[in-house]
Amino acid sequence: MALTTSPDDVTASAVAAAASARRADADAPFLAAVRGERPSRRPVWMMRQAGRSLPEYRELRAGVAMLDSCFRPDLLSEITLQPVRRHDADAAILFSDIVVPLKAAGVAVDIVPGRGPVMDHPVRTAADIAALPEVEPDQLAPIVEGIGGVLAGLRGDQVLIGFAGAPFTLASYLIEGGPSKDHGVTKALMYSEPQLWHALMAKLTPTVIRFLRAQIGAGADAVQLFDSWAGFLSLRDYREFVAPYSRQIFDAVRPFGVPMIHFGVNTGELLGEMAAVGPDVTGVDWKVPLDVAARRISEAAGPTVLQGNMDPAVLLAGDRVIADQVRRICGEADAAVAAGTARGHIFNLGHGVLPQTPADAVTRAFEEVHAL
Repeated sequence: MALTTSPDDVTASAVAAAASARRADADAPFLAAVRGERPSRRPVWMMRQAGRSLPEYRELRAGVAMLDSCFRPDLLSEITLQPVRRHDADAAILFSDIVVPLKAAGVAVDIVPGRGPVMDHPVRTAADIAALPEVEPDQLAPIVEGIGGVLAGLRGDQVLIGFAGAPFTLASYLIEGGPSKDHGVTKALMYSEPQLWHALMAKLTPTVIRFLRAQIGAGADAVQLFDSWAGFLSLRDYREFVAPYSRQIFDAVRPFGVPMIHFGVNTGELLGEMAAVGPDVTGVDWKVPLDVAARRISEAAGPTVLQGNMDPAVLLAGDRVIADQVRRICGEADAAVAAGTARGHIFNLGHGVLPQTPADAVTRAFEEVHAL
C-alpha cells in the first residue's frame, strides 16, 4: 500500500487494500460501541495491558532490549497477544512505544530502564530540525510483519488497536532529550521561538501519519493517538501550538474508516478541544468522572464515545474495590449516554497498568466489566 501524508492524496485502491487486511467481525463489541450501538458485552481493554504486569512477558523479554523487541515481529506479535489470551480482552493494543517511528527513521534514541526514552542529541535548533529524518514505509516493515502475526491470533470478536505518539509528545522528548517532570525546555522553546516550534511539529506530523497508516494498511482495526504530555499545556496554548497538527493527523487517517481514539494524561481542561480535533473516541484519565467529562466534550465537540477511566491503582486494592469501581464508572458512562452527552463506552484505565499490578487483578476487572 502506498503511504501518503495528507488527507487529499488517499486513493480508493489504498483504502480498499487496507479494508481487505482487516478481519474483525462487524459486530465485535469494540466496533459496535464505537458506532454507538449496544454491543453484545461492554468492551474492555487496558493501556499497557501487554507488559511488565505479566510473568510471561517478563520471561519472554529477558535479555532483550525494549526497542529491539518492538522491531522483532515474533516478539511483537506474541507480546501483543499475551494479555488478550489471559484476560479475554476485547481489543489488543499493539506492543510498541511512542518513539518507535523515530527509531525506525534513524533517530538516535534508546529506552533506558528506569528512565524512559533518551535521545543522543536533543533537537533545539533549525539545523537540528532540518536534519531530523521522516520515517519511510520500508523502515516499518518489521511492525507490519508483526501485525500479521497478531491478526492470526485474534478471534473475530477481538480487534487490534494500533497507536502513535502525537507530535507534541514526540517533540517534548526530542527537545528535552528524554523524560521531563515539567517540560520546561519544551515550553520555553514553544513560547520564545514559535516559528521553530511549528517547523518541528510540521516535520513530525508526516511521520506520525505514515506510522498510523502503516498499521492500518497491515490490518489494524482502530488507532489511538497518545498525547501523553498535552496536559501540561493551557487550553490557549493547546489550541495554538498542538491542535492543528493533531487535527491534520485525524484528517489524514479518516478516509480509511477505522475508529480513531485520542488520549492524554491530566487533560481534564482540554477534553473538549481534544475531541474537537476529530477522534471518534475520547479517552479520559481517572481525575474527571465520565459523566462530567462527557458534558465538557459534548459542549465543545458534540457527543463522542468515551474510553476509560479507572485509576490504575484500584487494581492493587483487592476484588471488592475493583468490583465497586467498575460499577461506578460504568454507571457514570451509562448516565452520560442516557443524557445524550456520550454515544457509548469502552472500559479502560485512566492511564496504563502499573508494573506491580497482579495479573489476576486485571483478569478480575475484565470479568467484572463483562458481567454488567
